[in-house]
Amino acid sequence: MIFRRPTRWRDAAFLALVAAFFSNVSRGAERASGDEPAPKTSAAKSVRKNVKLPGLVINFRERCVDLEATVCLDEGMLELVACTKGSKEHESIVAITAKPMHVHTALLLLGANNGNPAMRKAVDERETRWMHVPPRGDPVEVYLVFENSGGKMVEHPVSDFVARSAKRPDELPDPDKDDAGENNEFPQTFLFAGSQLRDNGPGPRQYLADLSGDVISIATFGDELLCLPGVYSNDNGALMWQIDATKLPKVGSKVILRLRPQVKPAPRAGKTPPED
Repeated sequence: MIFRRPTRWRDAAFLALVAAFFSNVSRGAERASGDEPAPKTSAAKSVRKNVKLPGLVINFRERCVDLEATVCLDEGMLELVACTKGSKEHESIVAITAKPMHVHTALLLLGANNGNPAMRKAVDERETRWMHVPPRGDPVEVYLVFENSGGKMVEHPVSDFVARSAKRPDELPDPDKDDAGENNEFPQTFLFAGSQLRDNGPGPRQYLADLSGDVISIATFGDELLCLPGVYSNDNGALMWQIDATKLPKVGSKVILRLRPQVKPAPRAGKTPPED
């Protein structure tokens, strides 16, 4: 299915409203717990505090988003690294409880900019001519965090739990390709594609990843929140990656899915950003 990307200003307005909404929610939660709201003069200090949203925590000091997740697979081919609970657990490493739209907002609050998933875009009003649009967005590193045998929380790159799938019997070796080289290494960095918004008649617009459950995608669906920097078939016969559960906690274990945007924080007022 093909969806046309909505105009940029409408997307920006929508996400600004979401960010404002969660800002109010977090302040309300602080007051409900008995804490007094921070005075206006301490804005620079308050930005260092963690912000909790349903199913996730925004850590401004460490510049990452931590998502509550559950291991949902220990063998088989992969189409996703992460999906939403109750969606595609049979082809994902973990399932999260947070809504993808909320995760999108959290990444925006850390200064990351979304782009778009891979898609087809009409180049004329009659929709008789189309062009392929590659995926884009700020880079985001993905980790799983869980306790080691000593009870210490340890961060692991998600690539530790993904292996290249075995070749199909009908697939002939390519003499020009080094099978022991980088083609067998799973990428650690994903793109903040940002899914898409779809019109819903007179109702509010729909964030497509909330409907599909496609949070961090390996295959290309066109509605994922995070994606690989390329286009990859989601046909079962063409899947390239499978789960490697050697170091993974057992199915049903609670873990943290950590997203760390690879963007520099904006300089504070009156300070000059460091040179590279």
